[in-house]
Amino acid sequence: MGWGRIQTVPVPETETTLDPAIAARLKRNPDGLVAAIVQEHGTGDVLMLGWMDDEALRRTLATGRATYWSRSRQEYWVKGATSGHHQHVKHVSLDCDGDALLVTVVQTGAACHNGTHTCFTDDLPLQEER
Repeated sequence: MGWGRIQTVPVPETETTLDPAIAARLKRNPDGLVAAIVQEHGTGDVLMLGWMDDEALRRTLATGRATYWSRSRQEYWVKGATSGHHQHVKHVSLDCDGDALLVTVVQTGAACHNGTHTCFTDDLPLQEER
């Protein structure tokens, strides 16, 4: 579960840019990123939220291994490269507005860097209707 540097996974040299048709549909935030909501294949559990730019999405689609952009480290990281808690991508969907991705994965080990299955472990209380 370490946060050390993660090796870049090689991708096929023939695929050097994201498909222009996909890139044209993305609505990126000011940092050039799109939210990637990660869901577990089979259970439907929402595991985590990551961020992808065009290159991270291209690598994810080309390799089938979930690749994200680390906003804190300013580098790409492949989920599981150091922790062994891999995400093997089964499906990627773009939402209707083009500003979020749904990445469906087979999760090996914990999805959260805290060691839990999902990052969404803290339930917030709802106020009763008045």
